Amino acid sequence: MSHICTRDAFANAIRVLAAIGGSTNAVIHLVAIARRLGIALELEDFDRLTDGVPCLVNIQPAGENVMEDFFRAGGLRAVMHELGKAALLDPACATVAGGCIGDYDADARVFDSTVIHSVEAPFKAQKSLAVLRGNLCPQGAVIKVAAASPHLLQHRGPAVVFDSIDRLNERLADDTFDVPDDAVLVLRNCGPKGYPGMPEVGNMPLPKKVLQRGIRDMVRVTDARMSGSAFGTVVLHVSPEAASGGPLALVVDGDSIELDVQARRLTLHVDADVLAARKKRLALAPESSSRAKPGSGYVGLYRAHVNEACDGADLDVLVGCRGHEVPRDSH
Repeated sequence: MSHICTRDAFANAIRVLAAIGGSTNAVIHLVAIARRLGIALELEDFDRLTDGVPCLVNIQPAGENVMEDFFRAGGLRAVMHELGKAALLDPACATVAGGCIGDYDADARVFDSTVIHSVEAPFKAQKSLAVLRGNLCPQGAVIKVAAASPHLLQHRGPAVVFDSIDRLNERLADDTFDVPDDAVLVLRNCGPKGYPGMPEVGNMPLPKKVLQRGIRDMVRVTDARMSGSAFGTVVLHVSPEAASGGPLALVVDGDSIELDVQARRLTLHVDADVLAARKKRLALAPESSSRAKPGSGYVGLYRAHVNEACDGADLDVLVGCRGHEVPRDSH
């Protein structure tokens, strides 16, 4: 694998991900694969390497069409061909089938320009993914800008906190449950440690009363993942996660949270001394819902060794040069 999955190949993959408006899950997967190969891929690379790469593909959730339309319009090879024409891909990278990327997509073409756009006339000029930093996510978080609501990309509002997906579902089942129109919904304890396996529960449904008022999207912040087909202004993979003692564990209802995608910031507007006092109380709690129980057996081993989402949510014992050629004399 190390002969195929080079640093330049990962750069190609990141640019293709941006061009198709791909899933935030790919951020975790690409980081994990790279680190098993000994390649130091960082969250910032997903911002830095996609400068000048617009979203080309008009498919859901960022657009209107479905995957079959994408296939009929020319598919991935057509997208890669468009990026190659704009010198946004390294054509010399090897493919698993032999040859190089430049040869692989040389004869590709776009059959429907309403589905696959050109770099010169993109579907969406802005980046499809953004990496955030701030005192609420000191190790990073991601947002799929292509699937978010433009009016919420700069937003400040009061937090409404859910300690687990079960608690969220309980509240949503209550038809009288309501939140302010400008609320920021916070779901925690759903990261690699907090909800072992890190499920796709980050795309939190909105309360019934909010929907009845005609609101279809709200800012949501979580240490969970969400499906690549999901729509909404959702900040995902908040690191460190709440179960690791990250700042997300310290948020309480009513705290002011600010999202500023253009500035790449996610900020909890609470004084540092207040947060320090909350952290101390949390540490003294006999058993807090904001901390993962160690567990036993494989769950215990998993929680002891799993990395944060920003590091690929992989087991630390599997990181480092595991895809290199095995010497013949080792068999």
